[in-house]
Amino acid sequence: MTATPSPRPRVLSGIQPSGHMHLGNYLGAVQKWVEVQDEKECFYCIVDLHAITVFQDPKELLEQTRGVAALLLACGIDPAKSALFVQSHVRAHAEGSWVLNCVTPLGWLERMTQFKSKADKEKQRTSAGLLTYPVLQAADILLYDADEVPVGEDQRQHLELTRDIAQRFNHLYGETFKLPKPLIREFGARIMGLDDPTAKMSKGSSGTRGHCIRLTDSEDEIRYALKRAVTDSGREIQFSDDPEKAGVNNLLTLYKLLTHKSREETEADFSDARGYGDLKKAVADVVVEALRPIREEYDRLISDPAELDRLLAIGADKARALAEPKVRLVKERVGFFVPG
Repeated sequence: MTATPSPRPRVLSGIQPSGHMHLGNYLGAVQKWVEVQDEKECFYCIVDLHAITVFQDPKELLEQTRGVAALLLACGIDPAKSALFVQSHVRAHAEGSWVLNCVTPLGWLERMTQFKSKADKEKQRTSAGLLTYPVLQAADILLYDADEVPVGEDQRQHLELTRDIAQRFNHLYGETFKLPKPLIREFGARIMGLDDPTAKMSKGSSGTRGHCIRLTDSEDEIRYALKRAVTDSGREIQFSDDPEKAGVNNLLTLYKLLTHKSREETEADFSDARGYGDLKKAVADVVVEALRPIREEYDRLISDPAELDRLLAIGADKARALAEPKVRLVKERVGFFVPG
């Protein structure tokens, strides 16, 4: 038994309220979230329950949760079209996660690549929450009968686990969950660091000046980062499979995604360029213009916490309308006594 089918494909995706949202987050995920709002039924979740699998300063977590919400709205997530909500505001996520934990074999979780890489570094300090993180992620998705889940290539294994958990639950307790499909962006899914174009742009490294461009950065800071972006010793400005051209590829990718031009149009724009200095300046101009309205709208929203909270409450109500009946069904299926 699943929720009433939507006339449009239903999408669920989430983002952690930790670190600072940067251009890689926007181009790799959020830009697409905004674009599909008219085509699909969208649920976008700020996953604060996931965030505390590693220690978070409580005051900072609260500020960052509101900050990410304001940025998503500023980027174009429309509360009239999409449900934007905070994960912990919908208790069905925690309830559903516990039930799914109890049907998920331990061996499945111990094989997860991300857990193994983190646990190997600090085994004594690794929380049980980090081990069961993918099960909470599965609950996030399955409670909404999501058809599609936009993920990066590094999250494909987690979505495969979600499908495995859904199939196991369905086998044990009867048809309950829909099996979601991954939605992986074909171009621009991985925006690389400006200081190291061989490494993905990262929130964890966002404190290093010149590594990334934050969505709230000033024009001067944007131009500083791009002027110092790593390229190579050549002069040719074209997309290339050559690893030595990773820096140029990264800059061209930024330009292409922000201008919505084709690969051929992007390269044609630089056919008369005198060198990488021209490329960096052109990319900086495009980034500055793209982020200016986002920064201005963010400043407006973050200065009005009551309005921000009101919009998040609307999103949470939309989310509960799907998640709470689903978790009730899950509880009934496993034999819990569910009053009235």
